Amino acid sequence: MKSIIMSWVLGMAFITGISAASAATIPDGMGALPTVVPEPANNPTTSDRVELGKKLYFEPALSRSGHFSCNSCHNLATWGVDNQKFSIGHRWQRGGRNAPTVLNAAFWSRQFWDGRAPMLEDQAKGPPLNPVEMALGSEADAISRLTEAGYEPLFNKAFGKNSLTFDNTAKAIAAFERTLITPNAPFDRFVRGEGDISAAAKRGMQKVADIGCTSCHAGPLFTSNDFVKFDYGKDHGLKSVTGKSDDEHVFRVQSWRNVAMTAPYFHDGSAATLEEAVKTMARVQLDTRLKNNDIADIVAFLKTLTGEMPQITLPVLPRPAGHALPWQE
Repeated sequence: MKSIIMSWVLGMAFITGISAASAATIPDGMGALPTVVPEPANNPTTSDRVELGKKLYFEPALSRSGHFSCNSCHNLATWGVDNQKFSIGHRWQRGGRNAPTVLNAAFWSRQFWDGRAPMLEDQAKGPPLNPVEMALGSEADAISRLTEAGYEPLFNKAFGKNSLTFDNTAKAIAAFERTLITPNAPFDRFVRGEGDISAAAKRGMQKVADIGCTSCHAGPLFTSNDFVKFDYGKDHGLKSVTGKSDDEHVFRVQSWRNVAMTAPYFHDGSAATLEEAVKTMARVQLDTRLKNNDIADIVAFLKTLTGEMPQITLPVLPRPAGHALPWQE
């Protein structure tokens, strides 16, 4: 799957292209965010699935207490994150990793910091059943909640008769998430010859290429979509999934897209500012001590990767007439 996505991304980078005026100044591989999102053959993006997925994304019935939804941690009003070090879940527990943004997640080869979910559909199944997050007891609990809320007609419209299943719940959420793309960042307009970026941002753009940041944060997505050792903090990373000692402190490379808006940073949320994150990454990953002016230039460049937020209208959720859903504590 990873090779398919990477080939597709490289192809889209060629199609979107770089203007002749700016081509000489753009480091190799950088380009505008693709506008076409890959989707699996068994889950085509239809308007009915997207609309159902939007409702489910904001649906607190998928949490045991009725307090939490996907949007609780991946808030679409705040760039797909909650801006907290660790998100709050069931009975006000805190998770163990910083919540990454859902924006542009359709482009990633795997989901979660440790990559344990190959697709958006796999990722969507995790939080509702996680005892620290949404804490439903089982898939059957989720289906019971959605049935009582009145979702069956919406599932039948999106997937066909008798289609209210946990798998289709995840498919609908994934279909919606594939619409959460942030195009037309200042950098994108710059490489298309439609605008300019500051002199500081241009210096920062060249600096990240010169010191080696783009060996991992590569291409139009500014991620290699691969796993890299980041020997920082106490989190075991990929090893927590594979059990292999070679995977200790190995994490999926996060994208720089919209990074200026998604503080705090790293898997443990330990970097409160973008300046701190840049300084730490250069030191830990590249054994480089950056000067303050270089950090400022790199931050100026990273801010040009903030795209246009998708316009989301809050959905009206199905509910039974005359009585409340049976929330549990």
